[in-house]
Parts: sequence; C-alpha cells; structure tokens
Amino acid sequence: MSLSILAGEDRMSLENGMDLRLLSALEVLQARREAGRLAREDRELALCSNACLLARALEKTEDQSPVFSDGRAVLAGLTVEEIAGLAARWSAFSREMDPGLGLSREELEHVKKNSVRTRESGFAGGC
Repeated sequence: MSLSILAGEDRMSLENGMDLRLLSALEVLQARREAGRLAREDRELALCSNACLLARALEKTEDQSPVFSDGRAVLAGLTVEEIAGLAARWSAFSREMDPGLGLSREELEHVKKNSVRTRESGFAGGC
C-alpha cells in the first residue's frame, strides 16, 4: 500500500525483524471476508478477523514480505494472546497515524492543499 494522504507513518517496527503496516480499505474488506469463511461460529469471528488482519499487516522488516500467507497460517502459528496483542497494537497504531474524519478544519485544508494535482509536478504544495 502506498502511504495514505492522511496518515503520518504507514509502518511500525516491532523491533524483532517484523513490522506492522497500515492497510488499505480494500485489504481490510478482504480480511473481513476471509475471516467470515474461516469462522465456523459467531464466537470465533473476532479471533479469525484479527488473524486475517495480521496476515496482511505483519511483514518482515528486511524485505517487507508477509510473515504469514493467510489468516489460517496466523491461527496455526500464533497463540490467542499473541494474536490479540498484535491486533491491539495495530489498532492503536492505525488510530494514531490515520486521523480519518477527526481532522480539524485547518488540518483538512492542509490535506486538500497538498493532495491537489497540478500539471507541472503532479501535486501542489507539500514537499
């Protein structure tokens, strides 16, 4: 995923050779759909959802390749506590770095100014 126009940073180092990265809206939808196929009962859905999210968000720092191939691999490779802890870290990171609709008027104007395309450079303002 390319850096969101609203997000600060798009990756967080876990300092163990792995990173958590922000996901696009499409990736979140894909994770939800995969979780729906994995869960056999309603009470399994939260765990499966977190596992499928981590399958997309957890990457090796060195080459940014996925640590796990899919949600089933996460469920097989991590404990319930590890999945819950990593999902909580990802959620906090996502809220912190991607302000979404909570922008002030001034912040929104800054984002709009820096994301408008121009003929010369492709983007106006910004860096």
